[in-house]
Amino acid sequence: MATQVDIDQAKLEEFMGQAITDMAAAESSALMYVGEKLGLYRAMDGAGPLTARQLAERTGTHERYVREWLNNQAAGGYVTYDPKDGTYELTNERALVLADDSSSVFIGGLFEVIAAMWAGADRIVDAFRTGEGVGWHEHDHRLFHGVERLFGPLYRGNLTTQ
Repeated sequence: MATQVDIDQAKLEEFMGQAITDMAAAESSALMYVGEKLGLYRAMDGAGPLTARQLAERTGTHERYVREWLNNQAAGGYVTYDPKDGTYELTNERALVLADDSSSVFIGGLFEVIAAMWAGADRIVDAFRTGEGVGWHEHDHRLFHGVERLFGPLYRGNLTTQ
């Protein structure tokens, strides 16, 4: 039989907001992976305002999917949206983080790391049950490539100058 407990409604709502925000970020990270893999961020870098059609043409992708992707990115604050012109833009600051793989603040590799984590999630669950662990070499290939792409620019940009 369940025990009756007192619930602080404000604390419950605050935690639900946090959980929903985290889940929305997780969903957006998958779309950031898509944008990085398809070169959408790179195509926007320095291009100024673009419509979904223009970005689709630049990247050889389907306009409808690009529009949905851009809307997600605009809602998350990753690109800006001008409703008057129906255009989207990647600011210079955001381009350093999302498009310029020579920038010391580039995080494109992190999207591969996240994808690898999800690809290996069931294996990790089994490791929790069995205690057998997961060898570094047993992880999804995107983990290795993503770690290299994530830390490479940081190391090149900082180790030689610091």
